[in-house]
Amino acid sequence: MNDLSVQMTAARTLLRRFYGYDSFRAAQEPVIESLLSRQDTVAIMPTGAGKSICFQIPALMLPGITLVISPLISLMKDQVDALTEQGVPATFLNSTLSFAEAQERLKYIASGECKLVYLAPERLESENFRRKMAAFNVSMVAVDEAHCVSQWGHDFRPSYRLIAPFIAGLPRRPLMGAFTATATPEVKDDMVKLLKLREPRVYVSGFDRPNLSFAVLREKNKDAFVASFVQEHVSDAGIIYTATRKNAESLCDFLRQRNIRAGCYHAGLTDEERKEAQEDFLYDNISVIVATCAFGMGIDKSNVRYVIHYNMPQNVEAYYQEAGRAGRDGENAQCLLLFSESDVATQRYLINRSGEDEARIAYNLSRLQFMVNYCHTTECLRHFIINYFGDTAFPRECHNCSNCLSAKSKVDVTIDAQKVFSCVYRLNRAKINASVVMVTRVLMGSKDKRLLALGLDKLSTYGLFRSRERGEIKELVQRFMAADYLEQREGQYANVVLKSSAYPVLKSEAKVYLNLPQKAPSRARTPVKEPLTVDTELFEALRVLRKKIARQEKVPPYMVFADSALRDMCAKKPRTLEAMRQVKGVGDLKLQRYGQDFLACLMANSH
Repeated sequence: MNDLSVQMTAARTLLRRFYGYDSFRAAQEPVIESLLSRQDTVAIMPTGAGKSICFQIPALMLPGITLVISPLISLMKDQVDALTEQGVPATFLNSTLSFAEAQERLKYIASGECKLVYLAPERLESENFRRKMAAFNVSMVAVDEAHCVSQWGHDFRPSYRLIAPFIAGLPRRPLMGAFTATATPEVKDDMVKLLKLREPRVYVSGFDRPNLSFAVLREKNKDAFVASFVQEHVSDAGIIYTATRKNAESLCDFLRQRNIRAGCYHAGLTDEERKEAQEDFLYDNISVIVATCAFGMGIDKSNVRYVIHYNMPQNVEAYYQEAGRAGRDGENAQCLLLFSESDVATQRYLINRSGEDEARIAYNLSRLQFMVNYCHTTECLRHFIINYFGDTAFPRECHNCSNCLSAKSKVDVTIDAQKVFSCVYRLNRAKINASVVMVTRVLMGSKDKRLLALGLDKLSTYGLFRSRERGEIKELVQRFMAADYLEQREGQYANVVLKSSAYPVLKSEAKVYLNLPQKAPSRARTPVKEPLTVDTELFEALRVLRKKIARQEKVPPYMVFADSALRDMCAKKPRTLEAMRQVKGVGDLKLQRYGQDFLACLMANSH
């Protein structure tokens, strides 16, 4: 048996002891092998795939300490508390600690007992702190949410640029690991370059989250839809994202007026208000939190059963990361996006008012268009997202999104396409800004004064869709953009142009087909993957016990046991501690702490 095989056997023993699992997931194993082979490593793994274990297990095996660069100070305590609950020796250092507390933690690190130290990147600005870290044996630096280092990432954090100089200043260069759930090929290259990784092994385990169902819905009354949906899932935890603080507050009030236990979170609240809302959600004191994008990065709450986007986000990266906070425990969860055309104008306004330089604004506007295309595509929603991240081999249908599950048929729309493409071509040739609105107005035969003053009523495409509604025409143009026949080029004005695939259609050398729904879907369908059947009364009894223990331990309930562990208990109904040890997610320390209590509950409530 070679050295790596021995190390992997030891790694699996630690996995069983601390985390309660017998084997690594397929995507985890090569990443752990790479780090144990002392190779710089990049791991791009979807949320819920267990990327934290990929650096935590090697950290337990390497000499010295592992520094974990984590983006949000407010979440470090939760991350470290979760590790402590599992028996993993970890701590954090950040500005929330008093001088005395920080000194105690530095002593703990110096003792050699601590294996993982969580830091915010801003901490690296302090020369005094860098000097203290240089005195320790730093074996590995794990950069979590590593996409933050790239200005082309959706969460760019300038402080992440401090990491490479910090590494260079250490007496001995440590092993480097970079981890993220969302990165385009461009962002991945930036991570390698800006973190100065040395010939890293790169593992992209796929972006698919098969337990999540996706839906884009067009609801005229979003508030009523959300209230109805939440009331139907009253025992489930959920997150609702809004584009603005005003929307977050008004929707939260709307839900509370209907006796729904809802909390509000946005950057305009005080630190104390945000902390209270976050803890209420993590501790299951409220079932749903209504928030802006200020909420969520690093949230480890495993039992979020749905994420609703009340407004369309600015880009696909942000959407997939936020939606991915559902179903981290591997159980089925729903991701719903409530789209309206006004969302596009809102996000365009926020981008233009961001204060960033022109290049960054133009780039963000181009990414916004991909998000708009997602909302208009007639193809598989999952395929659209995964293809966006560079995985072109993913199947064309997932059978688990609103487009795949709606009744639809392939329709020949070549004639309509030719009319739209011809209109775009003629506007471009006349050097007229061919915005979606302008194309729509020409095709519907608008009497708009500006249009008439430009003589656009003389175009051969003027009024070709005179009998159709404005919204129907605009939707058609957007669908051709989503189908990759047209693109919108950003500048002072958004100008639609033909892509190369459109010209054969204009010349009648190719046809255009769209998968058009026979009727618009109004609700997300139940995922194809059937949930694990459990005794509902027994599951609820275990949840009540879990919350009681969590209150005593002053930790969120999911840190005691995840929903998936409770479901496995319901399925296996263990009668002894040894049998309880076979439940997924029951490690040695948790078995010792909670095993007898949960056994007693199982015995008392099993029929």
